[in-house]
Amino acid sequence: MTLNARRLALLVAANTALAPFAIDAYLPAMAALAEDIGASIHHTELSLSAFLAGFALGQLIFGPVSDRIGRKPVLLGGLVVFLLASLVITTVGSLPELLAWRFVQALGGGATVVNSAAIVRDCFQGREAAKVMSTMAIIMLMAPLAAPVVGSALLYLGDWWLIFVFLAVYASFLMWLLGTRLPETRAPGRFATTPRQVLGNYVSVLRDRRAMGFIAAASMTFAGLFAFVTASPFLYLEHFGLTPSLYPLVFGVNVVIMVAANRLNIRLLRWYTPLQNLRLGLGIQLVAGLGLALLVATGLESLATMVPLIMLFAGTIGLVAPNAITSLLDRFPHMSATAAALQGSIQFSCGALAGVLVGAFEIDSAWPMVGTMLGATLLANLGIRVLAGTAEPEQRAHG
Repeated sequence: MTLNARRLALLVAANTALAPFAIDAYLPAMAALAEDIGASIHHTELSLSAFLAGFALGQLIFGPVSDRIGRKPVLLGGLVVFLLASLVITTVGSLPELLAWRFVQALGGGATVVNSAAIVRDCFQGREAAKVMSTMAIIMLMAPLAAPVVGSALLYLGDWWLIFVFLAVYASFLMWLLGTRLPETRAPGRFATTPRQVLGNYVSVLRDRRAMGFIAAASMTFAGLFAFVTASPFLYLEHFGLTPSLYPLVFGVNVVIMVAANRLNIRLLRWYTPLQNLRLGLGIQLVAGLGLALLVATGLESLATMVPLIMLFAGTIGLVAPNAITSLLDRFPHMSATAAALQGSIQFSCGALAGVLVGAFEIDSAWPMVGTMLGATLLANLGIRVLAGTAEPEQRAHG
C-alpha cells in the first residue's frame, strides 16, 4: 500500500482530529455538565486541564513504544482505551469522576496522536514534511471548527452525555479507517528496548539547544491558545452574554483564520525556511497578545474589540506549529516518535497549566486569560531567539 502526500495528510489529519474533538465538542455543554455534576463552571473547566495532563503522559509513555513496536499497534491500542473511557464518562455524577475518566480517556488519545507527526517524518523531511503538516493541519482544523457545532446540536437533541457517545463512535471509525488504510510506516531497525535507553533518548533531546527552542515555541504557543480555549465558555457565554447557539460561530472564526495561516505557510515555504516562518508567526502573536492586554487594561474590552485580536493570536499557530515540529523532528530522524512524544508531553503539560491558571480565578474578568496568553507568547519568542538562534539549523543524524 503506497502513500502519497495528500492521502497521508488525510489519514493523519483524521487521527489528529481526535484531540480537538475531545477538547472542543463539549465546550457548549460546559454549563449543563457543571449543573449535572454539582460543580461550578470554572471548576468543571478544569476537566480540560485533566485531559491535557493525561494527553501529555500518554504521549510520553507511548512515543518510545511506537518507535519500538510500530505505529499501528500503538494507534489501535490507544483508540480502544479512548473509546471505552468515553463511554464511562457518560455515567459520571461528580467532578472527581469526570476528572479521573477524562484523564484516562486522554491517555488513550495521547497514545494515538503521538504517532501523527512521526508518521509524516517517516515518509517526508524538511520543507516537504512542513508542507504535509500544514496540509494535514488545514484538514484537521475542520475538527475544532465543527466540534462546537456538533456539541451544540447533540446538546439540543439530548444532553451532554451524547457528546461523549459521539466521541466513542468517532474512535470506532478511526479504528476501521487506520486499521484498513494506513500501512506500517516505521522503518525496521534498532530501537531503544530498555527504560534506561528510552531515558537516554529523552535526555539527548533535552540537551539539544535548538530542539528545546522549537519545543518551547510550540509549547508556549499552544499554552496561549489553550488559555483562550479554556476561558472561552466563560468569556463568551457569561462575560459577553452569547447564547450557546452563537458560541460555536464566534469560536469557529478562529479556526477559519488557522486554516488561512496554514495555507499561507505552504505558500511561504516556497521562498522561506521553516524557521523564518516560525519567527514571523511568533512576532504576530506577540503583537496580538500586547493588544489584548492593552484593551483589558484600558477598559475597552468588548466582543467587537477582542475577537479580532484573539483571531490573530489563535490563527498564527498555523505559522508556528508545523514549522516548529518539522524543525524538531528533522534533528532526530531515527526516533521521531520519541522526539514527538517529548514535545507533545511538554506542550500539553504547558496547556494544562495554562488551563489551571485560567480556571483557578473565579472572577468576572478577561485578565486571567489575557495575562496567560501574553505571558506564553513572550516565553515562546524568548525561547526561539535564545535557544534556536537566528540561523536555519543544520540537519543532524543522532545515534
